[in-house]
Amino acid sequence: MMKNMAIRVEGLRKVYADVVAVDGATFEVHRGEVFGLLGPNGAGKTTILECLEGLRQPDDGHLDVMGVDPSRNGRKLRNVIGVQLQTSGLPATMRVDEAMAFFCAYHGVAARYDLLDRLGLSEKRSSQFALLSVGQQRRLALALAIAHRPPVLFLDEPTAGLDVASRSELHLLIDELRVAGTTVVLATHDMAEAEKIAARVAILLGGRIVATGTPRELTATGEGYTKVSVRTEQSLLCRDGAHFPAVYRRNVLDDYTVYFSHDPAATVSAILHYLDEREDQLVDLRVERPSLEERFLEITST
Repeated sequence: MMKNMAIRVEGLRKVYADVVAVDGATFEVHRGEVFGLLGPNGAGKTTILECLEGLRQPDDGHLDVMGVDPSRNGRKLRNVIGVQLQTSGLPATMRVDEAMAFFCAYHGVAARYDLLDRLGLSEKRSSQFALLSVGQQRRLALALAIAHRPPVLFLDEPTAGLDVASRSELHLLIDELRVAGTTVVLATHDMAEAEKIAARVAILLGGRIVATGTPRELTATGEGYTKVSVRTEQSLLCRDGAHFPAVYRRNVLDDYTVYFSHDPAATVSAILHYLDEREDQLVDLRVERPSLEERFLEITST
């Protein structure tokens, strides 16, 4: 394995009965990189993670995690990875501080109670797992996953059930881990989250990887349009359906009229001239590249 590669997946295939969950997935993850596995439910994201974590045996292909074959050397693998699963298998009566002590003892490190404080669980140390909210359970799962400072961290829908403040804190923590050299693989269907924190992403559809690259690379490809969003005092554009140069699609969203243009300069110039002639004052004008979510919808709808 190359020194700068933390993970390599070549031709991964996993079949359940007559369902092909993953069909020939191939990708690499650099050390110290946040890599996103994106796709709708059932696309194969969790199956890929479970194979990399040694929880499932692949039917075909080759996997390498920090020089370890997950299907052959589970004992060595457990010390180089941290895992936050979608659901936790902790006993309902286990207390938060007991869980931290147990997991750290398993990995032979001192208990990381500081992580409980960092993730807003300091007041829940003596609480039983079953009495925690869904968000608190997921924050505890993350604390346990990183307590032994693993070089590779797997996160499966990490912000599901978290409030806005907890999501923001998690993103900051992921960035700190990245800066410290941790490789993070994130499986999610939250495109905005992936666009914000992932350096590169792979989009899965029906068990196949259909696109790989940085969020900027992916949003720069495809139909090649630019979004021009306009809001005016009289909402004239929302009502009259006027046509402008280089526009091939128009949507109305709340008080905004959104144009998808192949030549935003020509479109904006014509819109401003149109509004000036009709004395409708501009309130807001935004010119943006499409989001990763919009690009994802374009890819998955073809």
